[in-house]
Amino acid sequence: MTSITRRYVHIDETDRSLAIREDRAPVPGADEILIEVAAAGLNRADVLQRKGLYPPPVDASPIMGLEVSGTVLACGEAVSDFKPGDKVCALTHGGGYASHAIAPQSQTLPVPSGYSMSEAAALPEALLTVWHNVFQRAGLKAGENVLIHGGASGIGTLGVGICKAMGATVYSTAGSAEKCRRIEALGATKAFNYKEEDFVAELDALGLKGGISVILDMVGGDYIGRNFEVAAPEGRIVNIAFLRGFNAEVNFLPMLMKRLTLTGSTLRAQSEAQKAQMVVEIREHLFPHLNDGSIKVVIDKEFPLEQTQDAQDYMESGVHMGKILLRP
Repeated sequence: MTSITRRYVHIDETDRSLAIREDRAPVPGADEILIEVAAAGLNRADVLQRKGLYPPPVDASPIMGLEVSGTVLACGEAVSDFKPGDKVCALTHGGGYASHAIAPQSQTLPVPSGYSMSEAAALPEALLTVWHNVFQRAGLKAGENVLIHGGASGIGTLGVGICKAMGATVYSTAGSAEKCRRIEALGATKAFNYKEEDFVAELDALGLKGGISVILDMVGGDYIGRNFEVAAPEGRIVNIAFLRGFNAEVNFLPMLMKRLTLTGSTLRAQSEAQKAQMVVEIREHLFPHLNDGSIKVVIDKEFPLEQTQDAQDYMESGVHMGKILLRP
């Protein structure tokens, strides 16, 4: 393969500042793909990594970025599902904040019909996170009620559409009336503005206190105990983040009386084999809904690679709705 110059975002280990650097693009291994990046998705894990609070695994790229879309430039000798020129989106093992990135074949997906490259870049992390937590771990079934906290996030907005498409009735929380309105437009039956409404009381008023089968929670803190209140008997609660903190005073009696399951996960810590299985199931169960347009993504804003710090500051402000992207 002809040597290719790569531009990427470098983290200064001394002051955690960011700068654009250049080097040679990596060469794909036997089962890997080299992608010319069209867009990269921002995730909170990237912000934590930049701050030195979430070091990448020892076998991962030190460059930030967990998901990209783009064009396949080269394939390893064991790659059979993709070829140069294919339009793809992929979960990377780091390295997404760059003009070129490596992804395992097993974590690469075709761009769904009708999706732009920006929309495709918003898919991999959220798709795998929602599928693993809501369906593999919590076992959401058609006809059940699901509550998605943080519904205005990239994971939340996609999760609403996925759960609706899979036959569930969706409820959500968000931080403004406008965000709630847009979440309902994505398929939620009702979204609650947590700054003005108590979701426990609101669900009670709808006759749903004790009627939520699955809860996807990225808030934590005082939401832990409040989730127990609204969960149905045999309910399943999955935590994927704790934005309000890991510590809370919780009455665990409802967990015993309702026989609740409380679990959690992070995506990055899982093995390549586990992620590969998620991709197989996503292609089977979700891609028909992606291809027919019934699952949509929400793009809030795109930043050039040189403005990565601004993009991460914007994410931390919490004003966004949907996904924030970088453009090389």
